[in-house]
Amino acid sequence: MTRKTVLFICTHNSARSQMAEGFLRSRGGDRYQAYSAGTHPSRVHPMAVRVMHEVGVDVSKQRSEHVDLYRTKPLDYVVTVCDDAAERCPYVPAIKRNIHRAFEDPSRIAAPDEAVLAAFRRVRGAIGRWVEQTFLLP
Repeated sequence: MTRKTVLFICTHNSARSQMAEGFLRSRGGDRYQAYSAGTHPSRVHPMAVRVMHEVGVDVSKQRSEHVDLYRTKPLDYVVTVCDDAAERCPYVPAIKRNIHRAFEDPSRIAAPDEAVLAAFRRVRGAIGRWVEQTFLLP
């Protein structure tokens, strides 16, 4: 069986797209090859690494990459996970489907660490449920 390819895109490729990639790799790696990229890549956010570790998913070795690296790669699904990426991203065609599903950006929260951590956990939960429903349930 050939695995389907999925690219998750957000602006900085630091949190939301990294979490989505991590969930799909961890829970659907036998059926999907997951990637992530950003329109303005930076680094994988330490809080994203932390909250994913809490649910048994290791994203610490994932890297922030530019979406242009994937423009010529055949991809079954291309998913934008933030409105900014959907608006600014150069069009990356999918073989099967382009999907847009925006999630809150937890890295933009200016609050004490515990509030930021709570936001990362909330977004992690939303992304995990969405990945499960969209890609993993029959």
